[in-house]
Amino acid sequence: MSKGMVRWSTNGLLAACACLFGFCAAIAPAQETPGSAPSPVAVATSPPGPVDDFERGTPRSTMRAFLATCSGSEYERGQHYLDLRRIPPAARSVRGPEFARQLCIIIERTVWIDPELLSDSPEGDREDGLPPRRENVALLKPGEKPVRLLLERIHREDGALIWKIAADTVARVPELYQEFGYGPLEHYLPESFLETRVAGVPAWQWISLVALSVIAWTLSIGVTNVLVRFGRLLITRSWVPLSEESVAGLRRPLHWLIAAQLFGEGIEWLSLSVRTTQIAESLIRAGSWILVAWCFLRAIDGMALMLQERATNRQVVAALLPLGRRAAKSLAVILTSLAALQNLGFHVTSLVAGLGIGGLAVALAGQRTLEHLFGGITLVADQPVRVGEFCRFGDKVGTVIDIGLRSTWLRTPDRTLLSIPNGQFASMQIENFSRRDRMRFSTTLNLHHDATIEQLHQVLNHLRKTLTSHPKVFPDSGRVSLVGFGTRSFDIEISAYVRTTSLGEFNAIREELLLEFLQVIHEHGTRLAFA
Repeated sequence: MSKGMVRWSTNGLLAACACLFGFCAAIAPAQETPGSAPSPVAVATSPPGPVDDFERGTPRSTMRAFLATCSGSEYERGQHYLDLRRIPPAARSVRGPEFARQLCIIIERTVWIDPELLSDSPEGDREDGLPPRRENVALLKPGEKPVRLLLERIHREDGALIWKIAADTVARVPELYQEFGYGPLEHYLPESFLETRVAGVPAWQWISLVALSVIAWTLSIGVTNVLVRFGRLLITRSWVPLSEESVAGLRRPLHWLIAAQLFGEGIEWLSLSVRTTQIAESLIRAGSWILVAWCFLRAIDGMALMLQERATNRQVVAALLPLGRRAAKSLAVILTSLAALQNLGFHVTSLVAGLGIGGLAVALAGQRTLEHLFGGITLVADQPVRVGEFCRFGDKVGTVIDIGLRSTWLRTPDRTLLSIPNGQFASMQIENFSRRDRMRFSTTLNLHHDATIEQLHQVLNHLRKTLTSHPKVFPDSGRVSLVGFGTRSFDIEISAYVRTTSLGEFNAIREELLLEFLQVIHEHGTRLAFA
């Protein structure tokens, strides 16, 4: 493996470990520690029922307390929530904690129980279709012969009624553990790996997750290299004018996407808890959509580059490409974000429906934004000015740097950046200097009034020859005319069109013509009049 691949693997491992620790910290069950003092709110809202050290007065409190013992691996305490009447009294001290441990593992790997959905009444739910002293919690084994997790209200030693996990459910625990337990792992792994939990997840699963992330990252490197090479080979033999750089640009997002998919497939082999698996799969699906958006953005850039190379002679298409690329990227980000939110459990359908209902209000509130958006579309479609062109707008001049979705950026002669909203810029009178085919030369010479008529005729004729004979001046456009009499001068107006569109070249030609005109005036023994 190359140094670059080792560096990517190390970075990927660190990122995967950070995401995993953050993920498990987020999904840690927020339950009270058994034996801890209840909060004032819990005391104020506790339902009526018998006083019980194990909180077995209602179905909800019983399951909440039992799941707390599972989270803390307190199986000695957990046996007090099981109805062990079918087990011989002499064996209850040994089999009771074992049954509690096995039932915790069965629940963890088969069903996600939310105690808040259970009845908080000491009598239980009387409308569930079960006998009055029975409460249905969950279905542990679906199929033709389902096994239900049932609670039953029984008499405590002192005669008080409490809720425990039903005896017939407890009797099925060994059978269910054979199917849903750890299996061979229990014989090969140390007990500390199975019982030690970090953020509610057993230690062996943490180790498995880290190992799985390393394997997925390493395998994704090889798969990505194969796909990139295949893509380059396909492009070289295809009529599609894509560049190899556009395919290489997909390497990094494709690498992350493949690693996420491999990691998601491997999670199914780890036998995580149902709750952990569901949250992990949701996060992986949401992350995959984000990575898909990354791939789309890179693909859009590649397609835009290809179209730009092919549209060198199509100015309209070339001008529409930047705006179209941004619009396509925005659409890709919005759609993939909605998909990611949907996988995280948000009700995207309700969100979209709400946007539809409030669409009128949004349109009214955002009419200025829409005005600027359509102004940008108008600028790109009508093309009064393009990126890189010098223009006059209002009382200002500048070079267009960028035409965005909301505003147009221009560089002024003072080298400052000026931003103008598209709606305002599109409604201005725009004078485009970059598209002129020639530049107009115009000046007025004030010849001193002491010149004679003959001198005036000679100067006018010589000026016409000088102007029309210049190689950069259109001969038919040259005009030299006596236009008026000043207080102390004869006013001669000179105009012509110069064969250039460059301001620097025009200034040099104008300077050359003015010096020649001054030489003509001196040769004929006259001079300019100065106030």
